[in-house]
Formats: sequence, structure tokens, C-alpha cells
Amino acid sequence: MPVGEGPPQSVLFACTHNAIRSPMAAELMRLQFGPLVRVACAGVRPAEEVSAMAAFVIDEAGGDIARHRPTSFEMLIEREEGPFDLVVSLSPEAHHRALGAIPTLAAEAEYWPTFDPSFAEGSREQLLMEYRGVRDTLARRIAQRFQRPSTG
Repeated sequence: MPVGEGPPQSVLFACTHNAIRSPMAAELMRLQFGPLVRVACAGVRPAEEVSAMAAFVIDEAGGDIARHRPTSFEMLIEREEGPFDLVVSLSPEAHHRALGAIPTLAAEAEYWPTFDPSFAEGSREQLLMEYRGVRDTLARRIAQRFQRPSTG
């Protein structure tokens, strides 16, 4: 799907632990497109819970991922939640897994290299700046990649 086309009907965002990047991206996509696009997220090795910092910065943007439960690719396949039109992977490991899941879980895959803010160090405010940077980068990327359909 070329840049500038309308959004796909379904998108899966994937990262390594499904605790920061992919839940943030999925919620940002939901905020932009609402019910127009079916959105899910998954990780290669899901964490126990979503990152509190990720939940905080998404809350600042008007979203809510606090109750998100990290999910694996296998869980999505078992629940028959696919196939998706597109899987967007945000880490190298997730992209490798996504390519292996075509066509079972998705029709096509894109790789958006995205910094993992859990590797950042510093004060709470410095860490929040890193998480906000990832959030804002994902929001820009989603807005650039997927055009919202015109209502007029």
C-alpha cells in the first residue's frame, strides 16, 4: 500500500515484548482511526505487563494502554485473530517473526525501526522524554503512512 493511500482494514503492530512500542503504536492508531481500522499488537517474547511509563505517555496523548495484557504472535494465531492486512514490526526480532508469519497472520509486513526506551538511563523526567520521543515518532509515522479518509 503506497504512502498516502487510505488505511488498511486491519493492522498488527509488533515488537519484542509487547509492553512499550507495539501497544503505544496500536493505541495511537486507534486514536487516529477509531473503528475504521482493526488494530492489534503482539510481541515475540511478551512481558508480564505493559510499561508504566508507556501507559503514562499514552495517557498524555488521550489514550489508555494501562490494562493492556502483552500478547504473543502464537496467542493471536491460536485465537484466530488474523489475518491482518499489514503487520508493522518495530524491532528486528519482531520483523523476523513477522516475515515468518506471512501469509498466516498478515498479508504483508513493514519494518519501522523504533528505539526501545527501556534502554534509556537518567532521571524520571529524562526517561519520560525518551518515552515521549518514541510516542511522538510513532504518531508521526502513523500519520504519514496512513491517510485518514476524507469525510467530505
